[in-house]
Amino acid sequence: MSNDAYTVAADELRQFIEQYEHLEAEKKDITEQQKDIMSEAKARGYDTKVIKKIIAMRKRDKNDLAEEEAILDIYKAALGMS
Repeated sequence: MSNDAYTVAADELRQFIEQYEHLEAEKKDITEQQKDIMSEAKARGYDTKVIKKIIAMRKRDKNDLAEEEAILDIYKAALGMS
């Protein structure tokens, strides 16, 4: 491999690594912001566990969620929990 080819490959590799590292730093910042939001919600009296559950539910397909809730209701009824 010639020195020119090595230099180009090294520059390209360095660019990939730096882009990845930049994204890692952004991800860390976003995670900190999410923690701050949950801390504020908790300070205002909200249950953060429930908030996180709602966020997860909103990400899911509505039909899948409805089916799971229906099955959960059936199971709860069978166990006398409804």
